[in-house]
Amino acid sequence: MAAIITDNLRKNVADLLLTEILDATDSSEYYIGIGKSDQYNDSDTIATPLRTLREERNARANLQSIKKVTTGGASFVIPRYNWSSNTIYSAYNDDTVGLPSNAYYVLTEANEVYICLRQSKKTSNGDPNSSTVEPSYVLHNGGVATTAFETADGYVWKYMYSVSALRASTFLSASYIPIQFLSDSAQAYTGLDRDQATVKEAAVRGQIVSVEVTSGGTGYSSAPTVTFRGNGTGAAATAYISTSGVVTKIEMNNTTTALGSGYDFANIVLSGGSPTTAATARPIIGPIKGFGYDPRDDLKSNSIMITSKPSGDEGGTFLVDDQDFRQILLFKNMHYKAGAATDSDAIFNEASGKALRAFLVDSSSQLEPDNIVSGDSASAYIDHLDGVVVYYHQNEGTGFGTFSNDLVTDDGGGVATIYEHIDSSGWGAKADAFTGDLLYVENRAAVQRSTDQTEDIKIVLTF
Repeated sequence: MAAIITDNLRKNVADLLLTEILDATDSSEYYIGIGKSDQYNDSDTIATPLRTLREERNARANLQSIKKVTTGGASFVIPRYNWSSNTIYSAYNDDTVGLPSNAYYVLTEANEVYICLRQSKKTSNGDPNSSTVEPSYVLHNGGVATTAFETADGYVWKYMYSVSALRASTFLSASYIPIQFLSDSAQAYTGLDRDQATVKEAAVRGQIVSVEVTSGGTGYSSAPTVTFRGNGTGAAATAYISTSGVVTKIEMNNTTTALGSGYDFANIVLSGGSPTTAATARPIIGPIKGFGYDPRDDLKSNSIMITSKPSGDEGGTFLVDDQDFRQILLFKNMHYKAGAATDSDAIFNEASGKALRAFLVDSSSQLEPDNIVSGDSASAYIDHLDGVVVYYHQNEGTGFGTFSNDLVTDDGGGVATIYEHIDSSGWGAKADAFTGDLLYVENRAAVQRSTDQTEDIKIVLTF
C-alpha cells in the first residue's frame, strides 16, 4: 500500500496547535524554557538531541526557568527568500512537491511578499531569464493591487501581503517570514491587514496561471494555436517557436483577463503550424479558492513559530550574569511544584517561573557557579548563588541523590554547610519540570545572560 499525507493535513495540524496557543479563553498554558548550564562534554560540542524518554527526562532535569508564551507569541511562517537582482526564480507550479529548488515567492525590501506566477523565458530555447526588476506594491484607484502584473524583465508577480513592523519585530528572522490567514472581511481590519483582506476578497477561483511545455515538438512552420478545454472559461494563451521550429514557451495573453476562472480541471490542445512532431503542454491551475484567499496554501506553509523574549532576570525568575544556558524547551501545561501552591495539581499560569531546586548555606559559603557540589549522599551542578541561596540542578552527570543538612564541598575547593532545603515557594522552584508535556528540545551553543539583556527566542515547528 502506498499513501501520502497531504499539505492540507500538515497545515491543519499546525493550525490546531496555533489556535490553542493564541486562544485567550483556552485553559492550556505554553511556556518556553531555558536550561542546561553544564557542558555537553569536555569540549562542549553540541549534542544532537534524541527522541527518547531518557533524553526528555534529562532535559527536564536541566531546566532553569520558563516564560509564558503570550496570545501574540505564535504565527505561521514560511522560509525566507529575499528578492535579489539577477536571480532566476521559479514560477508557481501545481505539480511541485514541497518547495522548488529556486524560490517561487519573494520578500522585498519594503517587507512585501509576492508570488511568481510566470517565469521570464527566452523565445530562442525556453531557458529562464534572471529577474532584474524588483516587484513593488502597485496601487490603483487608491487601493491595493489585487491582480497579477508583469515587470519589465518578463516576470509575472502577484502581491500577497505585507509584513507589518510589529509582526516583523516579533516573527521575521533571517530564515523565516510570518504569514497569516484573515478570516473576516476587509472592513474588519485596518492598515496592511486590510490590504491583505482586500486581496483575499478579490481572489479568483480556478485561474490558469501559466503553461508548462512538456514537449516542444519539431518542424513547426508557425506557432500553433492554443486551446484550453475544461470546466472554466476565459483562459487564453499564445505559443512561441524557435527558428528551428520548436515550441519554446506558451504564455497567457493577459495577466488580468486571460487567466480565466472556474477551472477545476483542464487540458491543452495545440493545433496548426504543420509540425513534424506535435508539441504537448500542460495548464498550471491555481489554488481552488484563488491566489491570495489563503496565502498559507499558496506559499505552502506548514510551520509555526513560537517566540518569547526573556528580559533580564524577569522579576527574579531567570538567572543572569554568572550563568548560561544550552537548551531551549517548549512545555504545555506544567504544574506548580508541590508546596508552591495550595494545589500542586494546578496548572502553572504565572508570567514566568524558576524550576531550579535550592538550599540555604551558612554565611561562610565559598561555593562557585558551574562547579559540582557534593555531600555525603548527593551531587549537583551549581547554577546560581544568591547570597546564601544555592540554586542547583541534577542530571545523569551528577546522579539524583538527596542532600542532607550537612557539610558540602564543590570541585573548586569551596566549602559550606546546608541548613535548610527550599524546593518550593519563596526561594526555590515554583514550576515542576517533571510535569506537563515536553514538546520541543533544542540544543545550542552556550548563551551567556546578563541583567540588561533580552533574548529573542524563536522556536519553529514544522509539520
